[in-house]
Amino acid sequence: MRAVRLTDWKTFPELQEIERPKPGPGEVLLKVAGAGACHSDVSLFAEFDASMGLPGLQPPYTLGHENSGWVEEVGEGVTGFTKGDAYLVYGPTGCGRCAACARGEETYCENAATNPAQGVGLGRDGGMADYVVVPAGHLIPLGDADPVAAAPLADAALTPYHAIKKALPVLNRGGATALVVGLGGLGQIAVQILRALTGATVIATDMKQSAMDAAAARGAVTVPGGDDQAARIREATGGRGVDAVFDFVGAAPTLKLAMSVVAVGGRVQVVGIAGGVVEWSFFTAPYESVLTSSYWGSVSELHEVVAMYRAGQIEPDIQRFPMDQALDAYRLLHEGKLSARAVVVPHAA
Repeated sequence: MRAVRLTDWKTFPELQEIERPKPGPGEVLLKVAGAGACHSDVSLFAEFDASMGLPGLQPPYTLGHENSGWVEEVGEGVTGFTKGDAYLVYGPTGCGRCAACARGEETYCENAATNPAQGVGLGRDGGMADYVVVPAGHLIPLGDADPVAAAPLADAALTPYHAIKKALPVLNRGGATALVVGLGGLGQIAVQILRALTGATVIATDMKQSAMDAAAARGAVTVPGGDDQAARIREATGGRGVDAVFDFVGAAPTLKLAMSVVAVGGRVQVVGIAGGVVEWSFFTAPYESVLTSSYWGSVSELHEVVAMYRAGQIEPDIQRFPMDQALDAYRLLHEGKLSARAVVVPHAA
């Protein structure tokens, strides 16, 4: 079968022919419907290397941690699945023994440092291929919903959903405001989730006008970048500041912006992994404001994300690529030339 392989650190992926996998005990083989190309993949082949000591990510393996597909075959001990039914894949893989894994929060596995992989497509062969093997407990039924369009939900929707749920205590009141910084794939879905789950006024900012136009069409109040960016955001809150800021970039300038506009008692949720550093001071940070981070989400939350998708509350913007153009999708992603989530469709007609 065909697969997009990460062969080494700081090496562009390759489209290779490899043997089709077989599901082991407790596993399911999926015929891949769609595999989303994520910026995390770009970090793997463009930025990370062995010196960083990243556990469970050593190449080679097949990329693709945003996956959907149809049941093709089940392994020993697996029941309750029908061949041809569509499922979304929960990507993280933990030890399966610790308290976090028992809660379905395998992203926060207590044994992450010694696990053989961080997830499907992250150390373990992923779904950027014709077929992928996944743990049976990591499959969320899609019913008759489009599985290709659903593929990015596994990260691009689950990650903001988890972050937003953490911030609901400061948003579930009259007059609340939320700020989305960075309107790529995750930020666009974050606007939709915030609109569906809260009554908060959603403010959105990005350097790209087209991205802000898309957010505005989804009900957000948009503020462009520039020297007066923070002042205009505060103006949109009546001068009080933002109750919850969601930074989907995580660079030093966006972190500085977030801390400059958060309200007293507000929350800054850092989701982006650009590696920025922010200076904190008792005398400058608003009292009782919280600066925190989050990573991906739980399997139970992915069930909730799929429920929102099937109800029409969220819809990712996607651009479809056949398997023979998968590497083109990664090149465009790396060059910042995509305006929607690239989804590779191995079995496109």
